[in-house]
Amino acid sequence: MGKKKGGKRLGKKQVSELLQNLFQHNPNETFSFKQIFKALKLDTHPLKMLAIDTMEEMAWDDFLSKVSDNSYRLNLKTQVQEGTFRRKANGRNSFLPDDGGTPVFVAERNSMSAMDGDKVKVSYMARRDKHIKEAMVIEIVRRAHDQIVGKLRVDQDWAFLIPQDATFVHDIIIPKRKLKGGKTDDKAVVKVTQWPDHEHKNIIGSVVDILGKTGENNAEMHAILAQYNLPYKYPKNVEDAADKIDATITPQEIERREDFRDVFTCTIDPKDAKDFDDALSIRKLDSGLWEVGVHIADVSHYVKEGSIIDKEAYNRATSIYLVDRTIPMLPERLCNFICSLRPDEEKLCYSVIFQLDDEANVKKWHLAHTIIKSNRRYAYEEVQQLLEDNGVAIDMRSEEGGVRSENSSAAKSNLTPLSTLLSPRKKLKGENATELIVLDALAKKLRAARFKNGSVKFDREELHFDIDENGKPVKAYFKTSKDANKLIEEFMLLANKTVAESVGKPQGKSSKLKAQSSKSKTLPYRVHDQPDPQKLENLRQFVSKFGYKVKTSGTKGAITKSLNALMSDAEGTREQNAIETVALRAMMKAKYSVHNIGHYGLAFDYYTHFTSPIRRYPDMMVHRLLTKYQAGARSANKDKYEEFCEHCSDMEQVSQNAERDSIKYKMVEFMADKIGNTYDAHISGLTSYGIYAQIDENHCEGMIPIRDLGNDYYDFDEKNFVIVGRRNHTKYQLGDPIRIQVARANLERKQLDFTLAE
Repeated sequence: MGKKKGGKRLGKKQVSELLQNLFQHNPNETFSFKQIFKALKLDTHPLKMLAIDTMEEMAWDDFLSKVSDNSYRLNLKTQVQEGTFRRKANGRNSFLPDDGGTPVFVAERNSMSAMDGDKVKVSYMARRDKHIKEAMVIEIVRRAHDQIVGKLRVDQDWAFLIPQDATFVHDIIIPKRKLKGGKTDDKAVVKVTQWPDHEHKNIIGSVVDILGKTGENNAEMHAILAQYNLPYKYPKNVEDAADKIDATITPQEIERREDFRDVFTCTIDPKDAKDFDDALSIRKLDSGLWEVGVHIADVSHYVKEGSIIDKEAYNRATSIYLVDRTIPMLPERLCNFICSLRPDEEKLCYSVIFQLDDEANVKKWHLAHTIIKSNRRYAYEEVQQLLEDNGVAIDMRSEEGGVRSENSSAAKSNLTPLSTLLSPRKKLKGENATELIVLDALAKKLRAARFKNGSVKFDREELHFDIDENGKPVKAYFKTSKDANKLIEEFMLLANKTVAESVGKPQGKSSKLKAQSSKSKTLPYRVHDQPDPQKLENLRQFVSKFGYKVKTSGTKGAITKSLNALMSDAEGTREQNAIETVALRAMMKAKYSVHNIGHYGLAFDYYTHFTSPIRRYPDMMVHRLLTKYQAGARSANKDKYEEFCEHCSDMEQVSQNAERDSIKYKMVEFMADKIGNTYDAHISGLTSYGIYAQIDENHCEGMIPIRDLGNDYYDFDEKNFVIVGRRNHTKYQLGDPIRIQVARANLERKQLDFTLAE
């Protein structure tokens, strides 16, 4: 046994811990025996021999690398990795390795103040008995962002920012001269000028922008955007560039385009929309076929690649839709005026022109630059009313259109022959009723065929609010997708699929053409991978408790058919929401990539985004590439466009997070004056620290902390989506009905807390 150190006799365990700390804190250093003995103050022969033996074992375990007979260093190959740091409000921080390995826990004391999303280098810690694997941050390779949003506190001698993000554990000190006029309770954006290091423990920053007073609607919405490093105002130089764009359509431009100005054309959008980026035209051809034009705003005609407007659009990558406002990808003059397909105005479009028979089979199609003049701007509600007035609408829910059961009477009524719908004996009600009813009927046939071919049916509604002139929510409700929405959606899906096939799909059946398919031209595809097998198995086990079955193996079509049957069977039951939640968790996220793997959810082998260039940058990329390919250009650089795709996918996720935060804020604001009220609800989520419940009446969601569940200790069974009390064996399962009372509404944290009602 070694000598005492700090009042304790050193044994093998203590020497091992000393060695681990030495090498982990100096990952790039090689230490000789002499340096190690000196650093650890091992000055007896038995302790030195114990250290040498321990290092030998550590080398066998790949923790250390033996550099020479008398020197070692940390094994960087197995013990040091780069990746992304993920910070959690509950302290369960983690490290995600770049190589896609399993996430590893990082304790706060070992985080080096790394922020969420930071690129870091970690050293793995030797695993202690009965402990999970841990990592220690040893270097911040690249900060994800250096701007923090929060609330100012200003005193006589000092000032600091209390961050809005609950995961940020440090306040930021701000020198008084760097306050930019900010006062206590102002919402502010602060740039970090000094991060903690070995010499300085504090984070220091300076105010970049004052957003307004805490609680003011504009200040709060801008704070959400700034927190995600998203723009909340448009750069003046970009708007100035947009103001200089010549919107004149010259005779020469009209001459080189297909002219649809005399064909019935309309837009169908939300009633409060201003940026109309798609329109539909329809006419009956002499051949008996229906010509349907899917006309998309020709944004790339006005926004030139590499221009200042284009660079700003690329950086944003998408428009952002908060509860009370839209933050557009393009300057307002472009998105709401020049490019918007407004009624009775001549507009330039990029169009997919289909010839369809009465069963919605595509007989011919072509892609063309066109000029249109929309006859009418419809809101979804107007078209829906027209369809209902003529008895051709149904009220059945499904994702991206679709009917719940192909054998139901409602489904069959949707596939009524066009000749019957347009019978001379049948007097149609409403302006342009014939055209809209034909479009609706064709869309329903397209939808029925799509689901027959394996599209997945999901119906996930989203919470919406009616807000007053001050941005305060006065009503909460869920919107359902009806026939008018599905009509537009189905033709957009058809256009996106068709243009993707035109580039990616071999045009012919010869083996030579098939062999060349891997060399198809570069295009940003919208891809969606197959479900996670383990999560599908979790779904199978979960639904079996309710008496349902679902396939987890077999062909893609068999699994999809089984999932769709599950959704149909669960519709209208109390467990419907829970089953849809667990099923959605099994699904992968759709993203953009030039490497096409198809779209699982839609059951399309080729799919892209072509139909919304006003609000999505990938659609602009697709327009430009298609235009070049039509002119005979060679394939674009795959690596370059894959980088663009990754950026657009990332920005899509960030903007969705901001949109969700705005919904959370408005939800808490809506419930703030309802403290003490009781409601019927159902369990919508479970975690180790609480139960999420959604109120049945208004769909607002809050959490019941575990500590408020009563005098028992509860275990969370993540696999079976249930929380069970150890002593009383009380169970709380996903989907269970409960009665809740509103306890707290914290606008700062966007948190709504419930308790179980008596």
